[in-house]
Amino acid sequence: MNYQGKRWRTIWRNDDATIGVIDQRLLPHEFRTLTLRTMEECAEAIRNMTVRGAPLIGATAAYGMCLAIRDDPGDKSIHAALGTLASTRPTAVNLLWALNQMLSAALPLPPEKRLERAWQKAAELCDEDVAVCEAIGRHGLAVFREIVAKKPTSLQPTGAKLNVLTHCNAGWLACVDWGTALAPIFMAHDAGLPVHVWVDETRPRNQGASLTAWELNQHGVPHTVIVDNAGGHLMQRGLVDLVIVGADRVTARGDVANKIGTYLKALAARDNGVPFYVALPGSTIDWTLRDGLTEIPIEERSAVEVTHLRGKTADGALVEIQLTPDGTSACNYGFDVTPARLVTAFITEKGVCAAGEAGLKKLFGR
Repeated sequence: MNYQGKRWRTIWRNDDATIGVIDQRLLPHEFRTLTLRTMEECAEAIRNMTVRGAPLIGATAAYGMCLAIRDDPGDKSIHAALGTLASTRPTAVNLLWALNQMLSAALPLPPEKRLERAWQKAAELCDEDVAVCEAIGRHGLAVFREIVAKKPTSLQPTGAKLNVLTHCNAGWLACVDWGTALAPIFMAHDAGLPVHVWVDETRPRNQGASLTAWELNQHGVPHTVIVDNAGGHLMQRGLVDLVIVGADRVTARGDVANKIGTYLKALAARDNGVPFYVALPGSTIDWTLRDGLTEIPIEERSAVEVTHLRGKTADGALVEIQLTPDGTSACNYGFDVTPARLVTAFITEKGVCAAGEAGLKKLFGR
C-alpha cells in the first residue's frame, strides 16, 4: 500500500540480509521501521506485537527461520528455531503453516545449500500472500457490488451507498500487502463505489481505532470509529449493510477464531439480518481441527493491555495511562470463536463459499 507517496510492504529483506518491518506498536501516531537481525528478534517482534495479524506473523516467522539457518544450518538448530517461533502466538495457524513450509523447503537439502533456499522460500511466501490478498479483494468486491445493486438508490445518512462494519485490523498491516477483510474495501473505494466503514475500536489493544482507521485514512476511504458495543445499535437502525472480518484460524467445518468480540458482532448481525462475511486465505484453514470452541487454543495476553491505554497527549507526547484502580485484576482473552452457522460466507483467494465443511472442501479440494 502507499504511505506518503511510497509503496510499502509490511516486511522486507534488507541488503545486509537483515529483516525490515513496520513497528505497529507506534501507530497511528508515529511511523517507524525496525530492523530484525536474529531469529530471536523475529520471535520477540511477534510476541510483543511489533508485527501482528495472522499472515504477517507467518511471514515474519519464515524470515526468522532464514536468520536461524544463517547462524547455524544444522538440523538441531533448525528444529530449535522452529520451536521458539512456533511458541510465540498459539492461536494463528498461519504461523505453523509458514514454519512447516520453510522446514519442507530447507531440511531435505545439505546444510550448505539450506540458507539460499530458505531466503528464496520466504520471499515466495511473501509474494504469494500479496497475490492471495489481492484475489480476496477481487472476490470481495464482487460481493460488495451485488449488495449495492440490491439497495435503493438513495444514500444513507453517512453519505454512502454501502456501509461496512469491521472488527480489529485485517488490512495491509496484518498481511504483507492489501489485507484480507480490508482488501475488498480498498478495491471498492478505488472502483468508485460510495463505501463508508464503521470501524470498531477493538479493545483492548485498539487495533481498529489505531490501525484500521490509519489505513483507511491513508487510502482516503470514508470511515467512522465507534466503540465496540455500538455495532448492534447501528445494525438495528439499518446503518450496516454488511460485516466483514478476518480470521486467525478456521476449522475444517468452518468455525472461526478471530479477535475477541467477533462472536458478539456475528450474533448481532444474525439477529438483524445483516450479512456476516469472513475473509481469509487458505493458509488460515486448520484441516486438523473441527470443533473450534473446544479445539482452537485461545491466547491469553497480559492484563496490562486491559488496565492501561497508550495515546497522544494534547502537546503531542505519547504516554501510557492506567484505567483501573490499583489492585484490580483483569482478564485478557485475545480471541473468541464464531460458529460457522453465524457466518454468511467465506471470501477466499479461490472464491466465495458457504461457511462450512462442504463449502471449504469445494473450493480447496480437501
